[in-house]
Amino acid sequence: SPRLCVFLCLVRKDADSSERVLMDMRWGLVPSWFKKDDPSKMPFNTSNCRSDTMLKKSSYKGALLKGKRCVVLADGFYEWERQSGGKQPYFIYFPQTKDAEGKEGDEEWKGWRLLTMAGIFDCWEPPAGGEMLYTYTIITVDASKDVSFIHHRMPAILDGDEAIRKWLDFAEVPTQEAVKLIQPTENIVFHPVSTFVNSVRNNTPECLAPIELGAKKEVKATPSSKVMLSWLKNSQEGSPQKKENDLPRWTSQFIHSPSPKKTSADILQQWLGKEGEPAAKKRKA
Repeated sequence: SPRLCVFLCLVRKDADSSERVLMDMRWGLVPSWFKKDDPSKMPFNTSNCRSDTMLKKSSYKGALLKGKRCVVLADGFYEWERQSGGKQPYFIYFPQTKDAEGKEGDEEWKGWRLLTMAGIFDCWEPPAGGEMLYTYTIITVDASKDVSFIHHRMPAILDGDEAIRKWLDFAEVPTQEAVKLIQPTENIVFHPVSTFVNSVRNNTPECLAPIELGAKKEVKATPSSKVMLSWLKNSQEGSPQKKENDLPRWTSQFIHSPSPKKTSADILQQWLGKEGEPAAKKRKA
């Protein structure tokens, strides 16, 4: 599961649906229809939802049909391979085009390429009144061939701007077309990491550092892991931890986060309250 993430989502139903807003949300979807006074009383876990049942389960179906689609951003995610002696963690992420020190590569270095995972979000209001809570779930699919030895499931990863655009464009791309984007991807790389990551109290770059299985020492095994090590080194300069601005964040608290656009918060609340499938965007003549 990704430890650090923020969200890219569309919020305007009555305007150009290509508009995107970056927001903090709580991980673990709380449906808008949930009637209890405390979201922690949800009787089941909604951190992830299976792609094959998301249009059948009431927790996700309503939000999905209303176009509440989002993209979850993270450096990568961890998964654990079951072994006879315990579980071996791996860090899984996008291949990187060029290293953080500006060495030769196919493309210009633009910073670490964040993993873009498909998600569903919803907005819950406490029955007795109070601050609205925005929450999300990450859609999962069968694991791709290369990582299936680690685990049989993986997040649904949107690979490239066009896939992201279609997933977020709730007015132009209807639900039945959008769900076709939810497929396993082979365009990922991974490396084993220390069991240091097994404790949720540990949240430092050491969690990401590659190790050599058996030797348990840091190595530079692949071009992508070289990029990651250089990126970690640069982001740690002057501090034992990565700078806050370099790290996407997620939070499990009730959040009020002002929108980067002057009226987006009000528009979001109004849009979330509307029923039914979003109408198709009007085309210009």
